[in-house]
Amino acid sequence: MSETLKQLERLRAGLNAVTYPGDADRARALANQLDDYIIPRLKDVDAPLLAVVGGSTGAGKSTLVNSVVGAEVTASGVIRPTTRQPSLIAHPADIEFFNSPRVLPGLPREHGAPNPQALSLRIVESALIPAGLALIDAPDFDSIDDTNRQLASQLLAAADLWVFVTTPSRYADNVVWNFLDDAAGRNIEVVVILNRVDEQAAATVPDDLRRMLADKGLDARLFVVPFHPDPPLPVEEIRAFLHGLAKDAAARREISLKTVAGALQQLVAGTEDLAHAHDLRTERASQLGEAFDDAYRRSVTHVTDATSDGNLLRTEVMARWQDFVGTSDVFRSVDRWFSTTRDRLGSFFTGKPAPVREVETEIETGLHAVIVDAAHTAAARAWSYLGAQAPQLREAAPSELAHAGDDISERAAALVRQWQADLVRYIEDNAASKRKTARLASLGLNAVTVALMIVVFASTAGLTGGEIAIAGGSAVVGQKLLETIFGEEAVRQMAKQARQDLDARVTALMAEERARFDHIAQGLTAGTTAAELRESGAAALQEVGDV
Repeated sequence: MSETLKQLERLRAGLNAVTYPGDADRARALANQLDDYIIPRLKDVDAPLLAVVGGSTGAGKSTLVNSVVGAEVTASGVIRPTTRQPSLIAHPADIEFFNSPRVLPGLPREHGAPNPQALSLRIVESALIPAGLALIDAPDFDSIDDTNRQLASQLLAAADLWVFVTTPSRYADNVVWNFLDDAAGRNIEVVVILNRVDEQAAATVPDDLRRMLADKGLDARLFVVPFHPDPPLPVEEIRAFLHGLAKDAAARREISLKTVAGALQQLVAGTEDLAHAHDLRTERASQLGEAFDDAYRRSVTHVTDATSDGNLLRTEVMARWQDFVGTSDVFRSVDRWFSTTRDRLGSFFTGKPAPVREVETEIETGLHAVIVDAAHTAAARAWSYLGAQAPQLREAAPSELAHAGDDISERAAALVRQWQADLVRYIEDNAASKRKTARLASLGLNAVTVALMIVVFASTAGLTGGEIAIAGGSAVVGQKLLETIFGEEAVRQMAKQARQDLDARVTALMAEERARFDHIAQGLTAGTTAAELRESGAAALQEVGDV
């Protein structure tokens, strides 16, 4: 039995860890059934039976309970709903058991006169009811009061035996049969009492009710109580049945095990529903995640393309670069070209240093704009997809997800600065020899850094006609300038490393932006997994089946 209880407690823990709105409420209701009935009953299968008397509003439950007990143990009247505070009537020998938290632990106990405002279980001692069986007069399960209905459902879920009271005018109501269907699903022992049956109804209603019970596959015992204007009601047959059950320990045990097994089967079916819902959410989360990933992958591709096809070199950058070095020396010998170019560059530094700085600024501005635009575009795509595929999730999500993070401009600027700092480091690391250092010093670190950026960004891909001559030729000038200092292979490696470093930094930045959407998918799959629910449910069912 200890292993059985261990598995049930594991199942309860899994249900309590379900967090998704709506599902969490269903999971708590299932966990409550474990606490209110299944676990306490399995801890003591020979404990007194609990019979819950429920039914439609005005069916006469309280009067019937008083009649069966043979004393006024619960309040009855004409005001609806009459029963607000449930009353549990038990023999003095069983009171200690029902006062303990082993049964309905979530309900506080009270003794004494009924308290219509109390959300508690009233305990009533009566030697007129046999030991081994207790009755609960429950609130109406079709009450206009939400609290009454919820309490009635909680009590019924904790019952070993359901006693349903209905009348000829209410026996066919859907709400009655919803509860009886639930009883059939739990395989619980059910007693149906057709109350207030006059001569006209007696001719047809009992037989029709028996037919309906058979059609539902519900093997319920039916008692018919004739109409009686004043209590007590003629319930001798019902009293005899209940007293006989109380005295038969083997019958009580059989009912207990049958009911607890049926209750657990129904609970595991509810757990499977939760697991299936989790499966659907997991699939949706995966689809959303893939869409978000795609939006930000495209943003990285956009930055890569925009910084690889010469776009950054089509505006002021090229004009500044042309003013700075020109392209006519490309076809001269390297030494002569370097000497001429060095003189030309030197003339700028001895006068105004603005031209090289202007080129650098234009590149920084263009690269920064491309990154920021890509981040905003990715956020807009992800937000749009969320609205189209999961509008409720988007409604609950913060609206700032519709655009890039508020600090995207600052982070993009930091990215550009850090990347440029690494370019300087590449250049300095590759200028180790005295000759290279001298040439680097003669040209200026800024000028060489700008030349490396030009080489990284100037590709003829996507350019046509004169643009090839401008961007491509300018890249050659920058590359030749670098080669006179570092050599062809070193320049190739520097440009490749600079390109990879920029792509990695952009990818990391977009991953940070993508992470702003993580909580949406994570919220769909948080809490107990579908596999954990199924595994714990199956294990618990197996253990109870072996009892």
